[in-house]
Amino acid sequence: MNVNIAKTLAQCGRDLGDEPGLVEAATGKTLSFAELNARADSFAHILSSKGVTAGMRVMLMVRPSADFICITFALFKIGAPVILIDPGMGYKNLLRCIEGVQPRVFIGIPQAHLFRMIFRRPFRTVEKHFCCGSSFGLFGTDICKEAKHTFGEFSVYEAAADELAAIIFTTGSTGPPKGVRYEHGTFYAQLSLIRDYYGIGPGQTDQPAFPLFALFSTALGATAVIPDMDPTRPAKVDPAKFVDSLGKYRVTYSFGSPAIWNVIAGYCETHPAEQKKLQTLKKVLMAGAPVSGKLIARMQAVLEDDAEIHTPYGATESLPIVSIEGREITEKTWPLTQTGNGTCVGRALPGIRIAILPVSDAVVETFDSSSCLPVNSIGEIIVQGGVVTRAYENNAEENRLAKIEDGSTFWHRMGDCGYLDTENRLWFCGRRAHRVVMQDKTSFTIPCEAIFNVHPSIFRSALVGIHGQENKHAIPVIILEKEKASTISAAQLLLEAKTLGAASDLTNDIVHYLIHPDFPVDIRHNAKIFREKLSVWAASELKGEL
Repeated sequence: MNVNIAKTLAQCGRDLGDEPGLVEAATGKTLSFAELNARADSFAHILSSKGVTAGMRVMLMVRPSADFICITFALFKIGAPVILIDPGMGYKNLLRCIEGVQPRVFIGIPQAHLFRMIFRRPFRTVEKHFCCGSSFGLFGTDICKEAKHTFGEFSVYEAAADELAAIIFTTGSTGPPKGVRYEHGTFYAQLSLIRDYYGIGPGQTDQPAFPLFALFSTALGATAVIPDMDPTRPAKVDPAKFVDSLGKYRVTYSFGSPAIWNVIAGYCETHPAEQKKLQTLKKVLMAGAPVSGKLIARMQAVLEDDAEIHTPYGATESLPIVSIEGREITEKTWPLTQTGNGTCVGRALPGIRIAILPVSDAVVETFDSSSCLPVNSIGEIIVQGGVVTRAYENNAEENRLAKIEDGSTFWHRMGDCGYLDTENRLWFCGRRAHRVVMQDKTSFTIPCEAIFNVHPSIFRSALVGIHGQENKHAIPVIILEKEKASTISAAQLLLEAKTLGAASDLTNDIVHYLIHPDFPVDIRHNAKIFREKLSVWAASELKGEL
């Protein structure tokens, strides 16, 4: 069976023809499914004629656009694995990641080629390079201009399920970004799950804030609208532009991080007339960080009554694995979250198995079902299923830490802590690396932070652990970020936060509280808190007191 998702685009090109396949909101450029597939075929012919063959690793550094989608599908058609790295991760991380994956082909905009020329060492494995855009001949001919010519149908590569399709990097929220090996079978499993569970297909229109998700939309026969925004800074999205394209193109579903929907909800609350542009929006997907019931309620208030909000949970290594609808959160689980029970992320999706192991930083060689924890016991979340990737690229140590053998299959360690309740719902309690291990107990970030997040003047909080000169165990510290519009004094906020902390068994032993002006967050979702950076900052602030 050919599991290459490029074949589904070819089928959409034949079946849906002149129906709109992809729209660039910034330019208004629209490609039908037939044009989208034909352009992908043109790129495939151009690259193939110039020596790009199946198995050659291709680094792609092109802005979110129709050409980004078409080139990616072209590489799938050829069978050449595509390497995707968030440029916002910082140039040092970027260079380290490039060097680690050893690309043989480079495709990029002129600015990316200039970056390649300045930092030559990580690109030393590159044998062929192609430019997207005019560089006045400096970096070769513009293949985007060449692709305006049609070259006929390109035969889709017959991919086996275990063949490498892409390498996609993690956000690096708990360490250096890691390259995740995406096999064709993984993409196909994701495509099937998204189609069947969320009902995505022809007649639907998607506006994904994460560009890669446009691949799934178009492959499923849904129109994809690439929003006019910088995907590396979702919290800085222009809400007027985002909302306008939702209405203009009659978008029916949209995926984005909580940071985006927080901005959109705030905009619609202060611009009631703009809510009319959300009338076609029937499904909102929020993911990338824990989603508050407060945010869900705000979005429910600006959507139509029949709209649904879903909060799928997963990771770059395995997505999606569970999901829950917003009404169950606001009506049933959110009150429990606010009292420190963690964030309910939902029930396992079809074909997904979830188990909870005792928390450990050590390697777990083989799976033993007798070691799994009972319901309502916090431990480490592990997962098994078709959407779970098999390995990291050139990272044997991380593979040993993240994968658990189970006969002919394996489990993936999510790196997260949580528990299953009596209704088979998974509750997220924070990253394993962020837990604070003290002498007599272990505290988890999400339950503890919920105690303070109920305060109207607190935008978010972070539990971190630091070590004093004489302390072998961690000392817990609560760090607060004020709501931007709040006028409460720092002294009063600290006093009220300490009162909240003292009233909960989860936090009544915490002595140290700090206020930080602006939490550092990840570049992909602008929502995951970099607690490691806050821990270093807190240690500096409390130096001499410990």
